[in-house]
Amino acid sequence: MAVAVRTPRSTLPPVVPLLALGAFLMCTTEFVIAGLLPQMAGDFGVRPSRVGLLITAFALGMIVGAPVMALATLRLPKRATLVLALATFAAGHVVAALSGSFELLFSARVLTAVATGAFWSVASVVATRAAGPDASSRALGVMGSGVAFATVLGVPLGSLAGDHLGWRGTFWALAALAVVAAVVIGRFTPGDASGTTVSVRSELRALRSVRLWLLLGATVLVMGGCMGTFSFISPLLTERSGIRAGLVPLVFVCFGVGSMIGTNGVGRFADRRPIATLVACALAAGVVLVLLVPLSANPVTAVLVITCLGGVTMAIPPVATGLSLRLADSAPTLAAAFAVSAFNGGIAAGSSIGGHTLDTSLGATGPAIVGAVMVALGLIPLAALATRHAKPSRERHRFHACAPQPARA
Repeated sequence: MAVAVRTPRSTLPPVVPLLALGAFLMCTTEFVIAGLLPQMAGDFGVRPSRVGLLITAFALGMIVGAPVMALATLRLPKRATLVLALATFAAGHVVAALSGSFELLFSARVLTAVATGAFWSVASVVATRAAGPDASSRALGVMGSGVAFATVLGVPLGSLAGDHLGWRGTFWALAALAVVAAVVIGRFTPGDASGTTVSVRSELRALRSVRLWLLLGATVLVMGGCMGTFSFISPLLTERSGIRAGLVPLVFVCFGVGSMIGTNGVGRFADRRPIATLVACALAAGVVLVLLVPLSANPVTAVLVITCLGGVTMAIPPVATGLSLRLADSAPTLAAAFAVSAFNGGIAAGSSIGGHTLDTSLGATGPAIVGAVMVALGLIPLAALATRHAKPSRERHRFHACAPQPARA
């Protein structure tokens, strides 16, 4: 029987876009709080700033939960882990929708974040294995399209549902969609290869890779710079660009469109030259952030640059995740989990530092300036990673050049 070989241009397996559906739900619930914040604050009788802690709780749950749950579910079949994560995700939203206290709601958000971290780390492995090594980054890009759809559709629809059904109605809807996603993904996700054994020790041993930690450090800095800037795009647009507050959501849609282009367009390059592609994305992100400072003074150029920011920002996660899986070949699940932690750690750090600059003389441009500095710092570990990657190739070339050649007859 002939075995079909999947080429970089071949069609991706159906499970990849289905995993994108799960990613859409996960990211929608992470971002939708911003649109529901006034309703939730009024319902619980707390200040909006306290409701904002729900966003922090989700980020912390992702940072800690991804690697912890990756180890806890390591010996479970990947399909079962995905279904369990979605079921837990749904249960967390049911608890949140029924919660009568802010403390219970806070706990439900942490539970939801832990489930999200588990889903992302396992889904990344499932997507790359299903697509094959020649299309792994492209598969991660398609899966990452769920993030862009969450920005373009999920958050506005969640806010709209909140206006008509209340914030609890939005949470009920997310719970119901998660149940549907669990059934569909459980039905179409391929089972693990028979006889496959997973060693916790080998997964932990793979974390000794210096190149992996250089990549994770660069991911924290570059993603922190980009998403820290995006977190405070609203004041930049209203105070500096002169765009009315009611039109700001449309700019978010432009960011989402750019994200769609970035996540899907970068995969083919990353599958062939992942490190070079990641360095190019980081350099492009730094240039865009630098340009954002002067060009944000005009509404048209501001929107164009923010669209580009969406493209370069969301091109980074699939490339970095795919490279993490390559660098920790014997520990793909844990490597993907730490990549998730790096993304969210960068978002938390960039948002925190960028927020403090708003009250300084830098004003609304402060987050973009800080973001450009963070991206520049992220290029340092990327340069070290590229150097370490090139050394073995040079050594192998030198060995073959110096090796004795067989005598010709």
